[in-house]
Amino acid sequence: MKYLECKFNAEPREAGLDVRLGSHVIPKRGSFKCHGSVIQGDEKIDENVTHSIGVGWMKWSSTFRVLCDNKVPPLPKGKFYRAVVRPAMLYGTECWPIKKSHIQKMKVAEMRMLRWMYVHTKMDKIRNEDIGEKVGVAPMDDQMRETTLRWFGHV
Repeated sequence: MKYLECKFNAEPREAGLDVRLGSHVIPKRGSFKCHGSVIQGDEKIDENVTHSIGVGWMKWSSTFRVLCDNKVPPLPKGKFYRAVVRPAMLYGTECWPIKKSHIQKMKVAEMRMLRWMYVHTKMDKIRNEDIGEKVGVAPMDDQMRETTLRWFGHV
């Protein structure tokens, strides 16, 4: 058993206090995983972004044979990518306090996947927007904004 202390305000707390259950001291953690998300005690989401990118790569690697098959046309590949990989990456992002650096990390990971699908490298000098259009994938920042707005509408 471990615990996470969340700091919701800037007031200083008493340092060095141990949480005990009987005579047993319960260790403190800086973050933990809950329902597919990483919760951090310092109000940041960096670990959550990294975790989501890792989940996206796991889904991508499990569908590698379909996504990287040259016999499959680009649009069905894009549909498959949008149905399997992207939702795994975007799970839980609707309530994140997103910064530009987080969006950039997500965009970089997605473009690496899309370029790998079509065997394009940066040396080919094909623009990211052109690859996204070829696959039929909306830009990551637009998708993240859409999921956030959908969540706000729900709330």
